[in-house]
Amino acid sequence: MSEAELTAQIASQGAKVKELKLSGKPNDDPEVAAAVIELKALKSALTELTGVEQTGGRAKKAPKPKKEKKESTNKDMKKETKLGMHVGINEDFGAWYSQVVVEAELIDYYDISGCYILRPYAFTQWEFIHEFFNKEIKKLGVQNAYFPMFVSQSRLEAEKDHIEDFSPEVAWVTRSGDSELECPIAVRPTSETVMYPHYANWIRSHRDLPLLLNQWCNVVRWEFKHPTPFIRSREFLWQEGHTAHATKKACDEEVRTILDLYRQVYEDMLAVPVIPGVKSEKEKFAGGLYTTTVEAFVPHTGRGIQGATSHCLGQNFAKMFDITFENEKGGRSMVWQNSWGMTTRMLGVCYMVHGDDVGLRLPPKIAPIQVVIVTIPNSKLSEEKAQMLKGMFLVFKNRFCFRALTVCLLPTLLPSVCDFIRVVDALIIKSRRLKIRITPLPIVYRSHR
Repeated sequence: MSEAELTAQIASQGAKVKELKLSGKPNDDPEVAAAVIELKALKSALTELTGVEQTGGRAKKAPKPKKEKKESTNKDMKKETKLGMHVGINEDFGAWYSQVVVEAELIDYYDISGCYILRPYAFTQWEFIHEFFNKEIKKLGVQNAYFPMFVSQSRLEAEKDHIEDFSPEVAWVTRSGDSELECPIAVRPTSETVMYPHYANWIRSHRDLPLLLNQWCNVVRWEFKHPTPFIRSREFLWQEGHTAHATKKACDEEVRTILDLYRQVYEDMLAVPVIPGVKSEKEKFAGGLYTTTVEAFVPHTGRGIQGATSHCLGQNFAKMFDITFENEKGGRSMVWQNSWGMTTRMLGVCYMVHGDDVGLRLPPKIAPIQVVIVTIPNSKLSEEKAQMLKGMFLVFKNRFCFRALTVCLLPTLLPSVCDFIRVVDALIIKSRRLKIRITPLPIVYRSHR
């Protein structure tokens, strides 16, 4: 019997069963029971023919046989044990980067998108950069200060052309407790409108110039693009220098000097080559005269990335905020101004440029941990494994320039305990100025090395 014939018979028999039940006959009536049995027999025959179970007037697919579980691969094991990287840098760069910054204990995610917790390991690296740059700008006579993070609406509106580029990114405070604020308050996306009204009060004479101030702080830019730790976040740390000078020549000299300091941070501390240059008119800082920049290149994405900027603002902001001074001839002149800044983005650039399939790689000048001594207490190593560990030792040793040195001390490969101790002592003596971590664990992936 064909499938079509069986289907037709099932429909006919189903109608007969329905008619009997509607007539008022109970389910245990012999005629009803016989009709139901016949219907079930027809459905069973169709199921055998088609492999589709017939229940309740609707066809249900027969359950698929369960597939046997595949043997777990090394990739699966890494996911389960959290040992090592399970995404290659060339396989999925975005996933690789996210894994590195988390597994290397650089950041932790927060419940507000685009905001991240900088863990001590990453913040220490920022402190190294802070220490170097702070020392260099103080040689130039720059002083540190701090200005409030809140900006009144009236101050932002006073400089519409400048803030226009930032307006979509400005975060506003509109409530205090249960009550609405009389006027919304912005969280600073940058500090020109906060600082320059006070520059107008402080600068009276040419003797007050140059005014060289810098602040280390956080800013909030509520970006709508996909946030990326360190690279593009809604809250980030930075330094912003704001200076005032009597002449454009002094401004031009400072712009180039600061830009070279940014180059030094990237090339000397982060071992990341950058290209200094001048931004186009469309890319320059809003309200500025011209913008200089250091641009880095991320090989694995094939894209450049803005590393830091130094702006000559000209006299645009001086006109907006009436920042004038009495010159040496007794007349009134407008100041010339600069602003310059770098952010924690430079850490993300460093991770992207130097990282590999093993994970995080750090240049020695910003590596909080310089030497990691990994002891291998197992005394029952096969010759094959011993040779493998020797090879690992050579790999770590050769890569010292770009990864904080990891030393694998293998007691089983040394003639005696005395030799083992002698090697440890020699390493400590050579590294007396370095921070040393002794890790009494078998060799596992250590993301922070």
